[in-house]
Amino acid sequence: MGEQAASHPKKATNRPVVAQSASAGTKAVKAPKAGKAAKAAKTVQAKRAVKATRAAEVPEGAEAPKGTSGAQANRVARSVKPESRLAMVRRARRINRELAELYPYAHPELDFRNPFELLVATVLSAQTTDLRVNQTTPAVFAAYPTPEDMAAAVPEELEEIVRPTGFFRAKAKSLIGLSAAIRDDFGGEVPGRLSDLVTLPGVGRKTANVVLGNAFGVPGITVDTHFGRLVRRWKWTEQEDPEKVEAEIGAIFPKSEWTMLSHRVIFHGRRICHARKPACGACPIAPLCPAYGEGETDPEKARKLLKYEMGGQPGQRLYPPADYPGKPAPGPGGS
Repeated sequence: MGEQAASHPKKATNRPVVAQSASAGTKAVKAPKAGKAAKAAKTVQAKRAVKATRAAEVPEGAEAPKGTSGAQANRVARSVKPESRLAMVRRARRINRELAELYPYAHPELDFRNPFELLVATVLSAQTTDLRVNQTTPAVFAAYPTPEDMAAAVPEELEEIVRPTGFFRAKAKSLIGLSAAIRDDFGGEVPGRLSDLVTLPGVGRKTANVVLGNAFGVPGITVDTHFGRLVRRWKWTEQEDPEKVEAEIGAIFPKSEWTMLSHRVIFHGRRICHARKPACGACPIAPLCPAYGEGETDPEKARKLLKYEMGGQPGQRLYPPADYPGKPAPGPGGS
């Protein structure tokens, strides 16, 4: 809330990252002096470098150090001249378009067949991996296929089944409680409104938005740890509180984009823009990233940091969508 890929999309493999311009031999462009930016941009050398790096030019009045790559020049420019709200919104929307091309197959990484299964899986996903949840839920749904069944579960028996996901006592209590509420208050059907979902035990806005966006087609922004980390890294917001992050990001993008934006950002956070060591040198959106350089910038070293289908590894879903370019995750008992 990735897997061995046959090969990740050409878009991801063929788009060199800014850092490659210097290491691969492309001559770096010296930033023009104040008042000469327009003239310099017309030179063949500048056009070739811009095309190679997909980086924005350094604005007039800012001069990047000699040999600076496109993305680094962007950071210099932003430090000299603060980015306007309009410029940030344009950059954010461009990042979203780039991510849409990079991850056309983005999807929720929890296996589910109906709203109830997605709700249960999302509750179980707290403080664990989606893979672990996907390896656990087949046994859960075999024993408790409906809210009525789960509401009548013996707590100790449900706890034992969900134990692999961690915090199993609290999670089992929430599952029994939300199942009883669905049975008693909503006629046995998972409600399709945010205001109703958040009344269920163990269900907050993040879980509610996951269910609404992916089971009911109601747009929602999922602010998990990956999403929050990246939108702050990209300077879309400085907020830490998930609800405030949701509100600020929601103001940047059309409502119709909210659900897929969430998937794309989370995919990118899991595959390339990691918390401790981002793979900056293998990131197709590096020219648009004000945090470029926080991670590994060497292209070859960065590629070794890629995960899931981007890194040629199995992913998290046992039953991924048909258009997913990787291999299914190992089932129960797998690692």
